[in-house]
Amino acid sequence: MKKYLFLSVTLCSAAVFSQSYFQAIPEARPIANRGVTELIVASIPFQGYDETQAYFGEGEYEIFIDSANEVLDKPIIILDGFDPGDSRDIAGLYNSLNFGGQNMADILRSEGFDIVVLNAPSYTTGGKDIDGGSDYIQRNAMVLVALIDLLNSQKVGDEELVVLGPSMGGLIGRYGLSYMEQNNLPTETRLYISFDSPHRGANIPISLQYLINYLAEQTGDPDAIAIVDGVLNSAAAKEMLYDHLSGHLLSGSAFEQDPTLLLPAGAPNFRDAFQAELDAIGFPQQVRNVAMVNGSSIGAMTGTPGMEIINTNIDIGPLSSADVNLHFTPLANQSNNVTTFNTFLVGIPVATFGADAQSFTTSDGVDASPGGTGNIADALGGAGTTNPVILEFIAALDQGEYSFIPLISALAIDNEENWFATPDIGGIHNSPFVNTYIPNINEPHVTVTQASAQFALDEIRNGSLGLGDTMLAKKYKLRQNPVSESIQIKLSNASSYSEVTIRVFAISGQELSRNTFINPIQEIRLEHTLQPGIYLLNIRDLKGSYNLKLVVK
Repeated sequence: MKKYLFLSVTLCSAAVFSQSYFQAIPEARPIANRGVTELIVASIPFQGYDETQAYFGEGEYEIFIDSANEVLDKPIIILDGFDPGDSRDIAGLYNSLNFGGQNMADILRSEGFDIVVLNAPSYTTGGKDIDGGSDYIQRNAMVLVALIDLLNSQKVGDEELVVLGPSMGGLIGRYGLSYMEQNNLPTETRLYISFDSPHRGANIPISLQYLINYLAEQTGDPDAIAIVDGVLNSAAAKEMLYDHLSGHLLSGSAFEQDPTLLLPAGAPNFRDAFQAELDAIGFPQQVRNVAMVNGSSIGAMTGTPGMEIINTNIDIGPLSSADVNLHFTPLANQSNNVTTFNTFLVGIPVATFGADAQSFTTSDGVDASPGGTGNIADALGGAGTTNPVILEFIAALDQGEYSFIPLISALAIDNEENWFATPDIGGIHNSPFVNTYIPNINEPHVTVTQASAQFALDEIRNGSLGLGDTMLAKKYKLRQNPVSESIQIKLSNASSYSEVTIRVFAISGQELSRNTFINPIQEIRLEHTLQPGIYLLNIRDLKGSYNLKLVVK
């Protein structure tokens, strides 16, 4: 009977694995003035927890030179996140910065910044096949170290680097920069932006993990096997996942749950070891650390603890069906059934599987917590799958979203055990970030919005002023702010001005006007037709680039 079920499920499965993904697939937009993809190999090897030797990591990068002076002088590194199978190439990483019909990288390039995208591809080294997008975070960090060294040797001038790490890329950036500082390697980096990164762990509902693993082990479903092998059991997933199915298995079984192991537990020999290592290496101390996250600042939940995700009957093959029932993990200090999968042949029960979960006394189950959201359909291949069973499963979902990167984790708050706590940055909650962007609502993981883009643009621009705020106030000063008919900029008598270019940007980053003044004296006056609102003035002269915020009434 079990053999018949195996054949039924296997025959109805697609022959080709549909790619799991944990970041939204960006709109494919043309990119101007592309460079050439280059290989970068780490000079420092890393030996993983389950490896018998160390291996040198590899990556591929592309430099997108700016459109202002077309010189590599202000590099901004964009890092790859968790990407099993390398479904998101360099162009995809660049376009992941799209927002509101614009692209943050395009805006920065127009202002003289150079974008360097570092992708983690699949490769073979030392006889070992490595999927870079799901490999050890530490090995990918050593690739970043090599790229930082390379860029610092190639760039023109003394401008320091910016490192932007979305998702797992934030951990790679944090680890790489901290490693360099602690080993007296010059980073020449001024700003590190963590973008919805799991500093205290990531989450995929344990109920879904149990189900996929059961289908892989008991039915041989190729899609399930691919997800287990390439995603759940990847080195990066076992390092990051706060709760991992391997921490709950009965000794000697590849799928049965140990009824005494119901509390959240990471992958043995991976999760705790990595978190301890990450905590020990800390954050870089010689750069400005800021964070933009996607979790709700006001405690909005992603569903509710213990809620039903799906309860349906699915056709899994000729004369075969299955009852599927999944739940989020429960309220604090409670237990519930999270996974039930019963199979039938012509209506006769032939196999059953179940798994339970318990929550700690300090917090409700993490699945429903405030955070950057993941999507169950995306994890199973989404619209890209041709597997009829998976398509039927997705169509029957009652709750597709879950908390993928809990807010507390994205903010690296280490003195809070309640995933649902509203963070009090600078108060009772200690966060290593000196500035943060936190939306009111839960957003899909690593979604860029106009507001978060403005946060990142402000951080990147303000760090490149070249003069302190006091000096800037003396050199360029708005005669009145808010302004009405004209923008009047007072010039310092102590400074000389041969050529001054002033650009006006909308809060979204769109350039609205550009004017150049030769040998101005005492004052620069700009007539405008701006609508009431907040704008940014970028002032560039022969000695530097400066920003002023402007309010039009």
